Amino acid sequence: MSEIHRQILPIPDVTRPGPVTYDAKDPETSFPPIRPLMAPEQAPHVMLIMLDDVGFGAPSTFGGPCETPVFDRLARNGLRYTRFHTTALCSPSRAALLSGRNHHSVGMGGVTEIATSAPGYNSMRPNTKAPLAEILKLNGYSTAQFGKCHEVPVWQTSPVGPFGAWPTGGGGFEYFYGFIGGETNQYDPALYEGTSPVDPPKTPEEGYHLTEDLTDRAIAWVRQQKTLMPDRPFFCYFAPGATHAPHHVPTEWSDRYRGRFDQGWDAIREEIIARQKELGVVPENAELTRRHAEIPAWDETPAELRPVLARQMEVYAGFLTHTDHHIGRLVAALEELGILDDTLMYVITGDNGASAEGGPRGSFNELLAFNGMARIETPEFMASRIDKFGTPEAFNHYAVGWAHAMDTPYQWTKQVASHWGGTRNGTILHWPSRIRAAGENRRQFSHLIDVAPTVLEAAGIPEPTTVNGVQQSPMEGISMLYSFDGADAPERHDQQYFEMFGNRGIYHKGWSAVTKHRTPWVVGGEQLAFDDDVWELYDGSADPSQAHDLASEMPDKLHDLQRLWLIEAARHNVLPMDDRTAERFNAEIAGRPELSTSETQLLYGGMGRLSESSLVNVKNKSFSVTAEIASTDGPFEGVILAQGGSFGGWSLYTKHGRAKFAYNLCALEITQVEADRPLPSGEHQVRMEFAYDGGGIGKGGTVSLYYDGDNVGDGRVEHTLPFIFSADETADVGGDSGTPVAPDYNTMNGAFTGDIHWVQVDTGPNDADHYIRPEDRIRIAMGRQ
Repeated sequence: MSEIHRQILPIPDVTRPGPVTYDAKDPETSFPPIRPLMAPEQAPHVMLIMLDDVGFGAPSTFGGPCETPVFDRLARNGLRYTRFHTTALCSPSRAALLSGRNHHSVGMGGVTEIATSAPGYNSMRPNTKAPLAEILKLNGYSTAQFGKCHEVPVWQTSPVGPFGAWPTGGGGFEYFYGFIGGETNQYDPALYEGTSPVDPPKTPEEGYHLTEDLTDRAIAWVRQQKTLMPDRPFFCYFAPGATHAPHHVPTEWSDRYRGRFDQGWDAIREEIIARQKELGVVPENAELTRRHAEIPAWDETPAELRPVLARQMEVYAGFLTHTDHHIGRLVAALEELGILDDTLMYVITGDNGASAEGGPRGSFNELLAFNGMARIETPEFMASRIDKFGTPEAFNHYAVGWAHAMDTPYQWTKQVASHWGGTRNGTILHWPSRIRAAGENRRQFSHLIDVAPTVLEAAGIPEPTTVNGVQQSPMEGISMLYSFDGADAPERHDQQYFEMFGNRGIYHKGWSAVTKHRTPWVVGGEQLAFDDDVWELYDGSADPSQAHDLASEMPDKLHDLQRLWLIEAARHNVLPMDDRTAERFNAEIAGRPELSTSETQLLYGGMGRLSESSLVNVKNKSFSVTAEIASTDGPFEGVILAQGGSFGGWSLYTKHGRAKFAYNLCALEITQVEADRPLPSGEHQVRMEFAYDGGGIGKGGTVSLYYDGDNVGDGRVEHTLPFIFSADETADVGGDSGTPVAPDYNTMNGAFTGDIHWVQVDTGPNDADHYIRPEDRIRIAMGRQ
């Protein structure tokens, strides 16, 4: 295979010149045998594992309090990289990892939900920057992704795509099983296989958990690859939703940590740094950085809240240990197949620092915080639910203090790209057949963008110059292969910029200059102008944890690094910086396409898994839902249209033949309005009108129900959700996938027993006649073609 030229992908088919015979029986007839495309002979299998929202100081492998025995064993037989870096946020880190380019270079300057039209922030990877999976696939690798994606532009997440940015579209993966958004319910996730929505194979009551399911799927896929194509290497990207909120884990795992965090986060930080120095994952001269004023001291927290705060951390620790256990099953499968030693395995313990998005006190249902209702979760509220944290009844997150502790010894957290607390994640490299050293630490600076070049060099595959007819720009990372057997080898990645929401920094040959522009959990308030941000300067040799700011002592050095940051920012599409928050969630202001822009939307029976951006926005306004339904066999039962799930949403459904409307306010209260009589058999229009009170966001309104234009019921909803119904739940016609909005459906998943001809959602003032004529429906349908 040495004659294969791999710089142009797909590898061009070359016809062998020579004579053509007339008869295949002619002795002169000769053709070379058909050989499948294969990777270079010594190319390893590649297992790329990346966890979610795990700080540097969380896993025991890097001195943390969360037991990760599988990671510990991999580190003993491999290498620990103690200066490996991410981008400080989810989508950007994943885009950088899989492309070998900086996140702004591939359009992912933020998460997909806040994309703008600026090149560095549009969430669209240019076709001049082919991803690693595509390159490996076109070089003879089998490719599969399991778990979290969160790289698909939000306007392409509906069931009709387009699918070019999905893992099995332009992502280069031949198989995908996982979820598309930023987070999901671990007990009842919104799953896709390829581009088709699928239901979990079990229910929470039957013991379902997403991490176990993903592991089962990954093991089955790897076994199939080795059974049917043993000589073909594979690239498996395993990215569970763990340990992103909601922190969901069976109680027996969280109970292992009972009482282990009662001393609080300040004491835990002291314990972590002591272990880190014993392990050598931080140098002896590393100091524990200060806790900033925005992060409360443990002793400042209300005494009645401390048991809840400790329980939050017990659940999180159990979640991480549970994840380690299931990754251990995947490792055991590789060992059983006899390929573990020949597999280049990366374990990146987090796509950013630990998440501080739970706020100062954490949350039982983080959707309350998303909707500006965190004040509801008083100490008494939380204490009354302490035993439900981590269970299917919760959508919980831990407090800022725990996030800060899990980033020990560094400052700050996820989203803060300026400081190592937001960007440094411990990483394990395991490849016994190639790495001669074992159990050693590597301190060379490295970054997510280095992974793709490392894999290509290990596989003997060159960076392509052309992919699918498009000339490629070079990868921006640097292979880490030089460091495998070179503990003292000079680092080759000696310059790297960072930026997220205006938090920014530059690393250059041991020095770092940084400035924090905004605090992740502080929403609203006046933001400083970028030029007013205060920069800090750190000498990494003498001060590896960024504990001593030298800006006032060395202004010239700081100025040089600030200028270098600006040069890098201009090179990689960081400019213009964008610290807007609410504005970027508004697609019209941000300049990105919208899936639904009309005030009216017509849906049909069987349509489902419609993301929140796929359905016309009904928040903070009056709206109506009208459906034409039919039944000739018994009373109507089931959902007509539902949006959201058990932790927030609404549903129009029928029960014992009567129309009902339920509004679920973050599981705090479920308001139900029921018709005064059942619908007779036949064909009918059922209509729900919600007349919004107005006067601000999240207000209440009046609900009215109609059969064929006649009023059959009225009621009140006192409060509504102003910003978001769910982080992962969808809208469905004729059922309610995922968790149920209402607790009293009579059929499985709220399946509708009759026929749904159509459902129309209208926003704005309600129609006075409460009935949609056929000609009106046709006119609306034709107008949307």
